[in-house]
Formats: sequence, structure tokens, C-alpha cells
Amino acid sequence: MNIIALYQKSISKLYWFNGIPALLLRLFLAPIMIIAGFSKLNLSDPDVTGFEILLASDNVVNWFSNAEWGLGLPYAELLANLAAWTEFLGGWMLLIGLFTRLITLPLMFTMVVAATTVHLEHGWFAVAPSNSAVSTANVLDWLGIDAAQRSLENSDQVYVRLNKMREILAENGNTDWLFEKGNIGVMNNGIELAATYFIMLLALLFIGGGRFTSADYYLYTYWLKPKLQLNNTL
Repeated sequence: MNIIALYQKSISKLYWFNGIPALLLRLFLAPIMIIAGFSKLNLSDPDVTGFEILLASDNVVNWFSNAEWGLGLPYAELLANLAAWTEFLGGWMLLIGLFTRLITLPLMFTMVVAATTVHLEHGWFAVAPSNSAVSTANVLDWLGIDAAQRSLENSDQVYVRLNKMREILAENGNTDWLFEKGNIGVMNNGIELAATYFIMLLALLFIGGGRFTSADYYLYTYWLKPKLQLNNTL
């Protein structure tokens, strides 16, 4: 057996395991979406009771509506509740792989809205790199993109500020305790995470919930497929 035939045979065996990548994508995304939606709802506020626990919190609605420090969107209450429940219910649907392709569409839309209205002005990085030598912006800089050089310069400034923070903390704080859970960083709040989640959701749109690993697979195999076969015989 030549190398090409062996390769083709090996690849054909992967068919039986192609549900695993979809499962891993879903398991990665589901908690993120669930908590994103949960945090927008009054469900997360122990002081709110009754029907109001199912609604978006006042803080979230105000953030959607206020043009000065928020998104400045019309119909803020409606949009806030749609966003919250899309993320919350959508996350649970992703977790079990139910109507996976369908739910990715509104979730992708929320990622686009988040990226363009909240994160775009801050650039790409979610956490600002503090070492320009290993920043991924170098690749874009090699390709001659001007914005990449500005990003690298920003990394150098982040490095200076982080060092100053460490100096201040070393002089005035218990650094063993302060850094026990991890080092300090500068939140850049760019579109990196929203874009990453969008790409992962886009992948699920194309590949579905996963063979053997999703509710979609069993719904199709044991409910929809027999009905389709029956209709074709009538």
C-alpha cells in the first residue's frame, strides 16, 4: 500500500469521529453564552423577585439606550431582552446540540453587534500585549499594514505602564498575595474574543452539532429521517 492510499484510508476513518470537533466547539462556547445572557437578566440579582427575574436588568437596558456611555440603541428594552435570552437559551441549546445551526445565526449576530458597537474602537486585542517582540501584530507589520506598527508601539507603552504598576505594588502591597492568582495585565477590550466566538459559531453553522454527539443527530436519525423515508414511499 503506497503512502497516498494509506493516507486516504486513514482520513476515511475520521468520518466516524467528526462529531468530536463540533462537540468541543459547543462545550467551549456554551458556558460563555449562558453566563453572558444570565448576567444580563434579573435572574442574577437575588433582590429581584416575580416575573421581573425573567427580564433584562435596568442597568443593561440603560446601557443599551444611553448614547453617552452606552450603545444608544432604539427599543433598548426589547433589544436587551432579545440579546439576553438569545445568549442564555442559545448557550443551553449549544450545550446539548439542539437546533445547532439555527441558534448559531442569532448568536453570530450578537457577536457582530458586540464587536462593532462595544469593542471595535479598542482595536483587536482583548488583553493588550506587553511584549511587542512576540505580538501577533508583527505579522501584519511585516505585510506593511500601518495599523500594526501603532499596535506594536502601544505594546511598548503597555510594558512601561505595567512595570510602573509592579513597582508601585512592590513598594506598597503584599505582592506574594496580589500575584498569587496570576500576573497583572491591561485590558484592551478589543474585538478579539467576539471575533473568535463568531468564527467558532460560523464553523458550527457549517458542520452542525456533530455526529453521535448532539441532540440534532438523534432527532434526525430517529425522528426526522424515518418520516422523510415514509413520505418518499407514499
